[in-house]
Amino acid sequence: MISLCNLCVLCVSVVTDCCELPTTETQRTQRLHGEETTQMNDRPAILFYCQHSLGMGHLVRSLALAERLGRHFRVMLLNGGRLPAGIVIPSNIQFVNLPPLGMDEANQLVSHDKRISVARALDRRKKMIRVTFDNLRPVVVLVELFPFGRKKFANEILPLLQAARDKETRALVVCSMRDILVSRESDREFNDRAAAWANEFFDVVLIHSDPSFARFEESFHSSVPLQVPIKYTGFVVPASAPVAPTGSTRKRIVVSAGGGIAGEPLLRTDYLQDDKSVEMKAIAGPFLSEESWRALRSLAQGRNRLRLVRQVSDLCGELCGAAVSVSQAGYNTCLDVLRAKVPAILVPFAKENEDEQRKRALRLQDLGAVRVIEQHDLTPALLAAEIRESMKSKFATPALDLNGAENAAALIESMTAMTAPSITNLADYTDYAH
Repeated sequence: MISLCNLCVLCVSVVTDCCELPTTETQRTQRLHGEETTQMNDRPAILFYCQHSLGMGHLVRSLALAERLGRHFRVMLLNGGRLPAGIVIPSNIQFVNLPPLGMDEANQLVSHDKRISVARALDRRKKMIRVTFDNLRPVVVLVELFPFGRKKFANEILPLLQAARDKETRALVVCSMRDILVSRESDREFNDRAAAWANEFFDVVLIHSDPSFARFEESFHSSVPLQVPIKYTGFVVPASAPVAPTGSTRKRIVVSAGGGIAGEPLLRTDYLQDDKSVEMKAIAGPFLSEESWRALRSLAQGRNRLRLVRQVSDLCGELCGAAVSVSQAGYNTCLDVLRAKVPAILVPFAKENEDEQRKRALRLQDLGAVRVIEQHDLTPALLAAEIRESMKSKFATPALDLNGAENAAALIESMTAMTAPSITNLADYTDYAH
């Protein structure tokens, strides 16, 4: 570790294997050695900014994209949220943990490290981001969601974009976006500002969607015309093939709650406890509160056909061969459902203008791929009935483009001049100092 400025110690977290990561921040980061490090450093560099605030979908998608980019580029991913225990970091990228911030139920910033305040975290993050950029000298700066979201992080993202647009340090500036945005029809000022920033700072916006399923203009409306090119990549999914569990002869219902912050109602009832031919596996999510986790464990005691786990390394694998999946409708979960070709019931998260999941779920239902229960209609009796109906129903498998990571990488490669940057004074490990 070396000190790069008086107020910030920067080091590069490099994860070297694909096993489950240990629980401490120090143990979560390991070092690459010898020829592998040299080969990585000789490649043109991408600085990839990702901030996940509630769930972990943004991080999961970013890691899948980073892994594909890492086959050609030196990828350094700036992680602004909590790093869930057990998340697998691709061995061919470098990983920087910024002081972790997120959002609470009142949509206010919170620090996920009790040792550091939000204000202090923001100050350190801004310095770390700039020092990383200055030392990495990337040919590409890739920013997830912003400027179409993450406005509370504008004070640290805009200086990065300004540096990337400077003629002395010019980089290709790319926005990485999911398929559907949350509605902001009543916030025209936000949308106009987002469009203006996109036009000013970005070279291209990559939409990780099949345009036959969801188009950008359907969920983003601005009085400021967008001049930046919009490119559809297809959906981004992990490169590895799912591995199905084996051993049981019972019909298996898999209930999953994504990151876990808002999925507790799905997990609280053994919906089919009277059906001895069925077993259930409930996956709580790494961000479910400890209090809720203890309550769920208490409810699960004595139910032999109900297994409750915190998380799994491969949700798609868990769904392969399942009788029914019950889940919310996040981007990655829906893609896991489609890849596993499992009968599925989606209960999309919905709160105020948080309608992205509902839009996605209803579109999949229109394609015959899933059944949808509105969150406000959810009851144990209704869900039990829908599960039984799903077990005897046929579902369609939509022909959607799932090659988003490959297509995005090809687009970025075609847009960059493949000249390795000069990289000096970059430390061996990365985390923030206290």
